[in-house]
Amino acid sequence: MILFRYLTREVLLTMSAVAGILLLVIMGSRFIRYFANAAEGDFPVTILGNLMLFHLPGFMELVLPLAFFLGILLAYGQLYMNSEITVMVACGISPLRLLQITLLPSVVVAVLVGLCSVWLTPWGSMLNEEIIQEQRSRLDASILTPGRFQEFGEGRTAYISGFSSDGKQMQDVFVHELGNRGQDMPNYVTRAAQGYQEIRDETGSRFLVLEEGDRFGVTPGENRAEHLAFERYTIRLGLSGDRRELDAAEYRSTAALWQSDDPAAKAQWQWRAGLPLMVFVLGLIAQPLSKVNPRQGRFAKLLPAVFLYVAYLSLLLAAMDAIDAGTLPAALGVWPIHGVFLALGLGLLWHSQRKGMR
Repeated sequence: MILFRYLTREVLLTMSAVAGILLLVIMGSRFIRYFANAAEGDFPVTILGNLMLFHLPGFMELVLPLAFFLGILLAYGQLYMNSEITVMVACGISPLRLLQITLLPSVVVAVLVGLCSVWLTPWGSMLNEEIIQEQRSRLDASILTPGRFQEFGEGRTAYISGFSSDGKQMQDVFVHELGNRGQDMPNYVTRAAQGYQEIRDETGSRFLVLEEGDRFGVTPGENRAEHLAFERYTIRLGLSGDRRELDAAEYRSTAALWQSDDPAAKAQWQWRAGLPLMVFVLGLIAQPLSKVNPRQGRFAKLLPAVFLYVAYLSLLLAAMDAIDAGTLPAALGVWPIHGVFLALGLGLLWHSQRKGMR
């Protein structure tokens, strides 16, 4: 038990440090991208925290397997550098026994990855997409930037020259509304001297109220136009009616994916189910791969290990695309890739066990 607690602590501490660094890099990159979108007026800065929080499970399901893989390599590599594992083997601890000791942290990490991939990641992705669509589907004065054309859902584009001194009135408002070509709907261009937002408390609906302007409507392919001069004109702003993107497989629940016959759904289900299995396969590969010569240093096999992980992940993504495109049978799916890397890990373990016994 002393040996078990010692090795488990070393692996988990190293894994936590690696995971923290990787999460910091990935989340920093995503935060910069979102901050740039907020600066362009796509959505207010106030929702950045929610967007990052809901993206966290998606980051964790990819970071944790890699962090666990590198954690075993670095922790066991340090033990080889200090000749501690050499002493353990001399006292009768075989590489197979070391693998059994590594099994418990593998189970813990696999459970965490499974929770993220099966439940938290699709739930967070759905909430993120709903937040972004809601912000883009309504004209919010807090995100408008004077002198810039900005889209705000339902085929609308807005432009304002500035705000009044109190920040509530928009000056020189221009709104373009794109019609549905399949139904021969006209395109409308509305311009007004000023405008403001109004929210009806009884319904919660948001309206854009324009004052002193003109509205022009032109149907493509027809030699006529509509013209309306108004003193006050109201445009209702709401969620976009086109929500097809939220029906994508990545946003569906795992139970719904299991019951679906769609190739994209099957590919997504196999991806989610395969991530916890990936943790065990990587742990099996990392344990014999961590053996290093003290003269080489514990980082000697770090770069090849990263390339191995990237190859593993890339093959899984390529298989998902092939299943979605119909070029790879869903019944075969991504499982042969897991099988190949499992066989690689077993081969490395057998070689390590054989050398240890000699």
